[in-house]
Amino acid sequence: MFANKAKQPPIKSLIAQGTRIQGDLLFAEGLRIDGEVVGNVRAVDGASLLIVSEVASVQGSIEADHVIINGHVKGPVLARKLLELQPKADIKGDVSYCAIEMHQGATVEGQLRPVASEGAEEKPTLKLAANDR
Repeated sequence: MFANKAKQPPIKSLIAQGTRIQGDLLFAEGLRIDGEVVGNVRAVDGASLLIVSEVASVQGSIEADHVIINGHVKGPVLARKLLELQPKADIKGDVSYCAIEMHQGATVEGQLRPVASEGAEEKPTLKLAANDR
């Protein structure tokens, strides 16, 4: 749906199924979570990709450029560029995004808030023909 000509950062870190991390987590480039994280997950500067698989859960805030969720998240989510909510995504918290792709079956219990991306063009003001007097 969204053409992304920029190359995705590689997945360099994995939190495997059966692993539980307690505490805040900072990562660079790509991270895939198949286990459980109790704490905030945030990408450092630079292009970033975070995948929360269908067997994963995160209790805390999430912040990255490109976020793909198919598991459980309890906390706010900020996708600085693109947020993909796959069919088994279950989010309990507010969601902020620049662009969003949401599949049938995904649920969000919170507010959806679009945010302006860095370097985005300002949209032109809409003028209605009926108001041109």
